[in-house]
Amino acid sequence: MSSTVAASAAPTLIASAQRALRLLEAAARYPKGATAKQLARDTDLALGTAYHLLRTLVHDRYLERFSGHYRTGPAVAGLVREECPATGRARLRTLLTTLADELSAAVYFTWYRDGEVELVDAVEAPGAPMVDPRRYRAGAHAHSAGKTLLALMSADERRDHLARHPMIPFTRHTLRDPADLPLLPRQGTRRGTPITQFQEYSLGTAGAAVPIVAGNGIGAVSVSLPMAQAHRLAGIASQLCDRLGDDFTSAAFGF
Repeated sequence: MSSTVAASAAPTLIASAQRALRLLEAAARYPKGATAKQLARDTDLALGTAYHLLRTLVHDRYLERFSGHYRTGPAVAGLVREECPATGRARLRTLLTTLADELSAAVYFTWYRDGEVELVDAVEAPGAPMVDPRRYRAGAHAHSAGKTLLALMSADERRDHLARHPMIPFTRHTLRDPADLPLLPRQGTRRGTPITQFQEYSLGTAGAAVPIVAGNGIGAVSVSLPMAQAHRLAGIASQLCDRLGDDFTSAAFGF
């Protein structure tokens, strides 16, 4: 293919639009608002450029400005497609079932809502039963999905969660010190490195989770396997990263 043809086939990208969208995504990570300097740092933009774009986003109501802070505005809500909760749950169940069949592993969709780690839905697979869900919320520090959500939380959110749900040991492998928990940046987190656990939540079980960031929300899609199949976990986690896409991010907005 000639360079002329290749150039004509390449998409035309508008840099200012990309920068504005990056600012909008960054602002969505601060429900209580962020300063222009914070947003400029998060997006690697010059402060002057950030101010110009922020003024435009405020004018068109994609952002709101209050006391020197910016947060998402009413126009953002109009971008999210409303969906019947029952329909959204059915679509999520289909996605999880497909993954469980393809990966031959138990698959979970977990969401951080109202300050709690919530197991929204899960599907088991032959030879890979689901872990005990009864202590799932309190055991976020021990299972891979919970560790992922804790890694995505702000420092204040994490301290608040662990104050209400202390890092009690479920097994001798369970992490006990908050300093040992992994951390992830929300910015650009879509198909990041999976976070794993080996017998931290329950003896004989290993797991891995991949983060999902949708607007202000954070979640995770995770898998679990018997320890006898732990040698499969790295490959399954890699497949999970490749399989996650807009379907799960879209589904997340319903929760």
